Amino acid sequence: MKNTLKVDIVSDVACPWCIVGYLRLQQAITETGLQGRVDIEWHPFEINPDMPPEGEELNAHIARKYGSTPEECRHFRAQLTQLGTELSFAFDYYDGMKVVNTRDAHILLEYAQEQGKQTALIQRLFAALFSERKDISNRQILEQEAASVGLNVDEVMAELENAAARQRVQDKEAFWINQGVSGVPTVIFNQTSALTGAQPVEFYKQVLEELTNDL
Repeated sequence: MKNTLKVDIVSDVACPWCIVGYLRLQQAITETGLQGRVDIEWHPFEINPDMPPEGEELNAHIARKYGSTPEECRHFRAQLTQLGTELSFAFDYYDGMKVVNTRDAHILLEYAQEQGKQTALIQRLFAALFSERKDISNRQILEQEAASVGLNVDEVMAELENAAARQRVQDKEAFWINQGVSGVPTVIFNQTSALTGAQPVEFYKQVLEELTNDL
């Protein structure tokens, strides 16, 4: 696109900070008047690539992976819920909520990118997982969400059975890790500068304004 800023977002659908970061970035784009001038592409990263098909209960997962206490888990969830409210996104944490495997979701997101519906699909998947208590590792749920954004359901389900598509996702994940990405969201502007983590809106605005001065 002419006079367009390319923004690559390396993310995982299971990462709450990824939707927070994206919504802050979108707010910054709106407040800087850059709607239609920012081309966003999402790239796969799995924060739990070895997560088994049955998933893992959220509190147990956080305690095991990060050593967090139950009180720290409650504080984390409350913090994210408040941040979501500020961004008009509902985080609905509940007893028994699971961390799930996101490999299939990433396969669909790669397919959706080819169809021009990647951002629409990832927003639906974030909402399904964090707001609607849906298991986005469940292929029936993935089929429903893909259909909701206008993707061809037969092609979607065929893609999930496509070994080459699965390998492409793994190769892309390996590429970003080799580029030094170790946490998400990582937002890369014009393939030159990168920010890791959900940055404040004002910081995104500053970066956008600096990079679009010459567009």
